[in-house]
Amino acid sequence: MPTGGVPADVLAAGGSVADSLSGFSAWTVTIMETLGPAGVGFMVFLDNIFPPIPSELVLPLAGFTSSQGQMNIVAAIVFATIGSVVGAVLLWALGKWIGIERIARIAVKMPLVDVDDVHNTVAWFDKHGDKAVFFGRMIPIFRSLISIPAGMRDMRLVKFLLLTTSGSAIWNTILIVAGYTLGENWSVVETYAGYFQNLVIVAVVIFVIVWIVLKVRKQRRKKAAGLDTTEDDHIEPGQFDS
Repeated sequence: MPTGGVPADVLAAGGSVADSLSGFSAWTVTIMETLGPAGVGFMVFLDNIFPPIPSELVLPLAGFTSSQGQMNIVAAIVFATIGSVVGAVLLWALGKWIGIERIARIAVKMPLVDVDDVHNTVAWFDKHGDKAVFFGRMIPIFRSLISIPAGMRDMRLVKFLLLTTSGSAIWNTILIVAGYTLGENWSVVETYAGYFQNLVIVAVVIFVIVWIVLKVRKQRRKKAAGLDTTEDDHIEPGQFDS
């Protein structure tokens, strides 16, 4: 949780920005002050592969640290973007290794999921994948996850790098510059970013609930009509090839 700004006398005495912070915030700033901009990149990299480490906290703190003369803001943005891209590429590679057919075989064995659902999801990503990767870099939760289906659908690495780098650079710049501009009030950015994240979580929960309700109703209508409610879960090799 944010703990407010750093007293001017602490900085004047040559103290660390982390001196008046606590918990994760203090640890984050200590890494940034120790490693410099590379520390920002490292923390953002961790955020990509381990979402509980929030970039909504790390990036405004990087901006604040820069505003106190502890780091160059341009370097912070560059390294943050490098960290974002490296983490995303690892997840893209994971998705490519897993493959769409393997995940489809698992998905169709889950309750309420059938082959049509997988086909519809694949078709949606084939149509909107570019926009999903670009804008997904600016949305909590999806920021990390969107790289996996991109790998599963064999999105070309050059295109993936371009979309991921541009989307990440925009998001990182907004939060770092906001933290730099607000200075000791950097925690305002984290607060409002937290609201945005909560909104995304609520939207996802609502979507899942609506999807479940619709699927249950569909199965009940089939039963009432005397139709077979079992679905063919057989996945043919190459079934999802473009």
